[in-house]
Amino acid sequence: MQPADGIMIKRCHWANPANPLYIAYHDHDWGVPCHDETTLFEMLNLEGAQAGLSWETILNKREHYRQAFDGWNAKKIARYDDKKVAELLADAGIVRNKLKVAAAIANAKAYLILCREVGGLDPYMWRFVDGKPIINHVSDEHRPPAKTELSERISKDLAKRGFKFIGPTIIYAYMQSIGMVNDHAADCFKRQPAHRQPAD
Repeated sequence: MQPADGIMIKRCHWANPANPLYIAYHDHDWGVPCHDETTLFEMLNLEGAQAGLSWETILNKREHYRQAFDGWNAKKIARYDDKKVAELLADAGIVRNKLKVAAAIANAKAYLILCREVGGLDPYMWRFVDGKPIINHVSDEHRPPAKTELSERISKDLAKRGFKFIGPTIIYAYMQSIGMVNDHAADCFKRQPAHRQPAD
């Protein structure tokens, strides 16, 4: 719990109360439907960058990632050359993993094709749930799954389209982060579906 305007509110157990970025992410992003193309592309890449690491590590680097990757402008990222890659791999503000940097570039190229074919990640992702979030019953006894049949299906399709670092576990985390799935705990104040709100 953490006070908000003098009122104690309950959050999901994973929301680190000592990290304002984590609290803001939990309150304004996670599990809240997102239809903004730039954010959808950003989160797909950040979830991939998180593989093998904690989400808090990535969250702490999120703002620097935006700077390093040109505000997640896919057209610019798709044109990154060896010099730019070397700059990124020397940048301590991001995860300096060659495969993950290469994946972001591959994803930018695949994303531009996806935009031409279906209009972008918004229409592509949300069609899998008919435009409505999946609301799960989450409690101490019923924890969210690591992956689902749907995340496996989306993962396979994205792989065929040339996307990288998009395994079924990563995709399920992505679905949670963009609000396709609402896995807020039953006693969390964010349990009910809501529209995405800007962070304070």
